This record gives sequence, C-alpha cells and structure tokens, in this order.
Amino acid sequence: MLDKIKGISEEIEQFQIDTKDSLEKFRLTFVSKKGKVTELFDLLKQVPNEEKRAMGAELNVLKNAAQAKLLHFTEVFEQAASQNASSGKDLTLPGIPDQNGTRHPLSMVREEITQIFERMGFNLSEGPEIEDDWHNFTALNFPLNHPAREMQDTFFIEKNPDIALRTHTSSVQVRVMENQKPPIRTLSPGRVYRNEAISARAHCVFHQVEGLYIDENVSFADLKQTLYHFVKEMFGKDTKLRFRPSFFPFTEPSAEIDISCLICKGEGCNICKHSGWVEIGGSGMVDPNVLENSKIDSKKYSGYAFGMGIERITMLKYQIKDLRLFTENDVRFLKQFTFLG
Repeated sequence: MLDKIKGISEEIEQFQIDTKDSLEKFRLTFVSKKGKVTELFDLLKQVPNEEKRAMGAELNVLKNAAQAKLLHFTEVFEQAASQNASSGKDLTLPGIPDQNGTRHPLSMVREEITQIFERMGFNLSEGPEIEDDWHNFTALNFPLNHPAREMQDTFFIEKNPDIALRTHTSSVQVRVMENQKPPIRTLSPGRVYRNEAISARAHCVFHQVEGLYIDENVSFADLKQTLYHFVKEMFGKDTKLRFRPSFFPFTEPSAEIDISCLICKGEGCNICKHSGWVEIGGSGMVDPNVLENSKIDSKKYSGYAFGMGIERITMLKYQIKDLRLFTENDVRFLKQFTFLG
C-alpha cells in the first residue's frame, strides 16, 4: 500500500499541465471520484487495523498534494483568461498561418532592366528626389520659358530660388557629370513627379530609368546598338525597334524609341492605336551645352542619353492596361506576380 502511495505521489509531481485539456486530464486521473487517490482510500479498508491510522495520514497528504496542484493551475488559467478578456485578445483562437509575400512588379522590372545594362558595363547612380532648378532644368539646357518650369507641370516646393520635386532622373546624370570625369557609363533609376491628372495611362508619381554614356568618339550608332540589345533582352528576339525624330532640350539630335506592339505583334490593335508600334522612351546625343554646363569639354567628348518609364515597360511586358493598379496595393492584383519574382 505504501509503495502505491509513493508511486502515485511521483506521478502527481511529474504530471505536466500546460493546457486546459491537460488540467482536466489531471483532475480525472487523480482527484475525481474514480481517480487514483479515491481508489487508494477504498483500499484502506483492507489494511490491518493497527496500520490504518498511519496509512490514512499518508493518503491525506497525497490527496492534499493533488488538490493543491489542481487548484494552482486552475487559478493560473483563470487569470490568463481574465487578462485576455480585458485586452480584447483570445489566445485560444487558432493562429493565422503565415503567407509568403511577393515582390512588386515594378521592382521586378526595374531589377531586370538594371541587370541588362549592368552586363553592358553601366553602373547605377542615385540622387535626391527634391532638386534645385540648376540640376533639374538649367544644367539640362531648359530655356527659362519652357512649359515644364510652370506650376501646371511641376510640383514646386519653394520659389526664388526654385526647389521642386524632380521631374526626371536626368538630374542624377548632371550630378554624375559634375563629380566624375569621362568615360562615364551610368544608369539612373528612380521615382519622379509631374503635375498630371491621374488616369489609366498617367500618374503624378511614377518611375524612370535613364542611361548616360560619355566618352571620346561616341556616336548615334553606339546609342542604337545599345538600345537594340536592350529591347531584344527585355522583350524577346522577335521584337522590332525604330527611332522617330523628336526634340528634347538636353539632346541633339533626339529620337523617340518605339518597339513593335507585343499584343498584336505589329499587326495593329487598340493598344498601339492600330499603328503596330508602341513608344517606350526617348533618346539622343547629349547636347554640347549640357556637357559644358558640367565642365566637360564638348569638343573632346560626346555622349548619348536615353530614358524610359518603368511603368510603361511593365505594362507592356505583363499586358497591364491600367497604370493605377501599381499604386492601389490591391492584393488580388499583386498576387498574380507571386511566381514571377
């Protein structure tokens, strides 16, 4: 009998109680009417009379130990439940499973673009999004009466002197030219701002990536071959490229960059306005005035520059028809790119 008491005492002491279910199991096992402690009291009848008093005392010690442990953990769980109720949290609710996120499509396309140009020897450069007039306009050969300088097109923070949210990442190129000597081969991706009405094809904040190459004897042929290679790498070997004459204050000659429509394969559709071509950016040879403004000898050095909107590239690559989807953070839209990153 004494050995059974010692054995059950060890079981009570070693029994682990960490949930309400384990607490109820402890009660049923030891303290209930059919528990092990009650069974020992029933066996007390079989003990000789001269041993009953001592054995009964041992059983009472065992019973008190079991009830004390039951009471202690009952209070522990009641106190925890009270704290959860007061904090508005129910820790007994099932957990929310972790879900893997996905990279934003603009981030994926930006990285793909930079990797293509890095393989061609371009390094990355970044600059401030709040710019002064010199780096955003004057150094890039914008005349004083250019429409981009007006409040209708640019978000000005201060006037006299003019401080504005940059309208292009060409301002980064100016900073690179001011601080580095040719040869320069750099790519400048980043966020830019323009005062435009938000629609399916336009936004007041978007992303650009602009390239600049300056060295001796750089020609328009170098620009064309660079962009030919980029287009084939980015959109596929069957994609065609064309240059249309245009005008930009900071390049001369200048050209718009068009690629064959990825939707209709050049046959004509609503996306390309039945022309078979879609514009992706602008390019040209760096104007000598821009070089001289950055203290680069325009008689010794020449260069080319190009710029593209990352949103435009992403829309073409993934056939997205509404620019606003990129900034609305709709999970249903973003989940579509889970397996692309």
